[in-house]
Amino acid sequence: MAHHHAKTESVSSSDDASSANKSTQSTVTLVYHAMIVGMYRCVTVVWCKTLINHTLNITVDCNLHEDQHYICKIDFKPWHFWTKKGLKSFHVEGKKVDVFWDLRAAKFSNSGSPEPSLDYYIAMVYDEEVVLLLGDIKKKAYKRTRSRPSLADAILVHKKEQVFAKKCFTTRGKFDKKKDHDIVVEISLQGPRDPEVWISIDGIVVVHVTNLQWKFRGNETVLVNKIPVQVFWDVHDWLFSGATTSQALFIFKPGGAPTLYYGPESDRDGSTCSGETDESSVLSDQCSNQQQSGPEFTLFLYAWKIE
Repeated sequence: MAHHHAKTESVSSSDDASSANKSTQSTVTLVYHAMIVGMYRCVTVVWCKTLINHTLNITVDCNLHEDQHYICKIDFKPWHFWTKKGLKSFHVEGKKVDVFWDLRAAKFSNSGSPEPSLDYYIAMVYDEEVVLLLGDIKKKAYKRTRSRPSLADAILVHKKEQVFAKKCFTTRGKFDKKKDHDIVVEISLQGPRDPEVWISIDGIVVVHVTNLQWKFRGNETVLVNKIPVQVFWDVHDWLFSGATTSQALFIFKPGGAPTLYYGPESDRDGSTCSGETDESSVLSDQCSNQQQSGPEFTLFLYAWKIE
């Protein structure tokens, strides 16, 4: 077992946006609320994978200073087997937090997602409690960390995934506590028929949009295992940007009536009657709901179409 000590870093939250780039690196971002060092904190987990690197960054909000947070960085060298199991320690407000991981037998989905799907764990431990546990081999995690489950469960607030493909984009989302659901977005922009898009959940087409040149933004509410899920889409840039690599956004949010409404008319230049779907507007709505009934999960799929 390799033991490392991570540096605790305090950085500005504004750095996140500036560091984002549009290279073809797959990323998955998971945001949790977890009880760490005496209070609920926002924990951001970012998986990133390129041809030569596979990394995991865990960021814990300070809460005492809104512009500061603490970071633990883990680099899984693809050619070094020993890096796939280890321990790193960092400090949150002066208190030691340990991160244990084991990805030696981890399995990944066929879509090339940097987030493992089976046979792994990532365990964050503070004061002999596992305050955040990712992965499915939980018994091994508790045994290795010699820690008990936290009395306050961590809650997954939202997931954001960037996928690069030519016509088929896949991700996974958890709309209830039972299981992850497989989500596939497939497009057909050229051919004898009008541009169209299919959105499938667990192999069943739940949304089929034709005449995309007129319906490039919209929303529908569908049922997934009897749970209503709002589906939003914005494929404007796929149709009108003219770029060799263009982005569309799909949002999946459990709940009833849509929190964002689109009027029946939209223009080809991208304007709509009542605004655009975007991540910030959904998260703003999510924060207001959180104060009333607790956080609600939202999935953001950024689908990058490459030629």
